[in-house]
Amino acid sequence: MEKYTVVVNNMKNQDDANKVLEAIEHVWGLGQIEVNLSKKEAKFTYDERMASFLDFEQAIKDTGFEIKH
Repeated sequence: MEKYTVVVNNMKNQDDANKVLEAIEHVWGLGQIEVNLSKKEAKFTYDERMASFLDFEQAIKDTGFEIKH
């Protein structure tokens, strides 16, 4: 399992955090996920045989949020 933490720049409230959570949950191969609104970050694990980091990055971007690298 791969582990990533991403900073979601424009996540401002719980609705935004829920949208990010839902976007990540829809990517195949997800293991665990935690979205922390106060830190503006999402931590997740995934099976690299089923998905890549780019899949998760695109899912977040598709909901209108920006990821800080």
